[in-house]
Amino acid sequence: MSSEAIGIFDSGIGGLTVLQSVARLLPRESLIYLGDTARAPYGTKSAETVTEYALDNASFLTDKGVKLLVVGCNSASAVALEALRARHAVPVIGVVEPGARTAAETTRNGKIGVVGTEATIASGAYSRALRAQRPSVEVYTRACPLFVPLAEEGWTDNEVAARTAALYLTSLATSGIDTLILGCTHYPLLKGVIGAFLGPAVTLVDSAEATAHVVQQCLAERDLLRQDGEGTTSFFVTDAPERFVRVGERFLGQRVESAVRMER
Repeated sequence: MSSEAIGIFDSGIGGLTVLQSVARLLPRESLIYLGDTARAPYGTKSAETVTEYALDNASFLTDKGVKLLVVGCNSASAVALEALRARHAVPVIGVVEPGARTAAETTRNGKIGVVGTEATIASGAYSRALRAQRPSVEVYTRACPLFVPLAEEGWTDNEVAARTAALYLTSLATSGIDTLILGCTHYPLLKGVIGAFLGPAVTLVDSAEATAHVVQQCLAERDLLRQDGEGTTSFFVTDAPERFVRVGERFLGQRVESAVRMER
C-alpha cells in the first residue's frame, strides 16, 4: 500500500494549506484532494450535517484506494472524526489534535487562544484537545467568520483585513495569551495582520503544518511511506471547478492546473 495516495478533503479551498504542508514535507507521496465546494461553507452548519458531508467525502476518497485520510477542515475534524474512524479501516487524521498538541508544547504561560469558524468554536474540540494535553491550560476562543471571505478574496494585507483582525482579536489580546491557534485552514493567509495586531510575544500555531508532521509519523509507523519516485496531485470538486482553480493558487502557493468535478 505504500504506493497508494493520501486522501485529503475539505469543505472547499482552505484545505489546500494542509495539502501544501503535506506535499512540502512528503514530496514523494501522491495526493488526492476533494473540495466539497457545492456545500461549502461547513462552519455555519450543524454537527449532524457536517458529519454527513464528511462521510460522503471520505467514501469518495477511499473508493480511490487511498492509504490514509486527512480531514483538512477544522469544522469536520471537530465533529466527524469518530464517525469517520468507525466507518473506514485506513487511518484518519484531523487537524484539531495536531494543532492543540503543538500549542500545548509551545505556550510558556499556559494561556492559549483559538480562532476558528462558528462550528469549530461551538464544538469545544480545541478546548478538549488542549486540556487533554495540558489540564491546567487556560483557553480563550473567538469565532472569526469574516476571515474566510477575506482570505478567499485575497484581502489579507489591507485596511479592511487589519480592522477585522482588531475587531475579533482585541479580547484575546487583553487576555494575556502567548499562543494562538489558527483553527481554520483559511486563517494562515491572514498570519500577517493577525501577527501584527497581537505582536511578537504571541506565537501563531498553524494546524496545517502540525498535521503534516502527524501524517509523516503515522505513515512511518505503519511502514507506508513511499520510498522512491515523485508524487502526483489530483484535485476534485463537487461544483464547477473554475473558481477553485482561480482562487486555489492563493492557498496552495502555486497554480492549480485543473480540477475535476466529481459526479455524486
